[in-house]
Amino acid sequence: MRVTHPFHPWHGRSYEFVVRRKNWGEDRVYFRDEAGEVVSLPTAWTDAGGEDPFVVLAAGRSPFRTGDLLALAELIDQLDGRSGSAKEIAP
Repeated sequence: MRVTHPFHPWHGRSYEFVVRRKNWGEDRVYFRDEAGEVVSLPTAWTDAGGEDPFVVLAAGRSPFRTGDLLALAELIDQLDGRSGSAKEIAP
């Protein structure tokens, strides 16, 4: 199993695959690191789940996926205090 996420510090390294399973609703792969410890990463960050269809179709033209950008925008809104159930009340 190889880490394929471009910004992960283990990018390009290969590890001994142990198992792939859903954990708390997330698809993850478990593998042995250099010390022999079992660790996990999201399957999408490895070659264990095949290539991301968006990445294949984009053919390098977009460094970001739409879903990731929308999640980032929501996180920024939350950190800015712009989202949530509280709304400004007009007098």
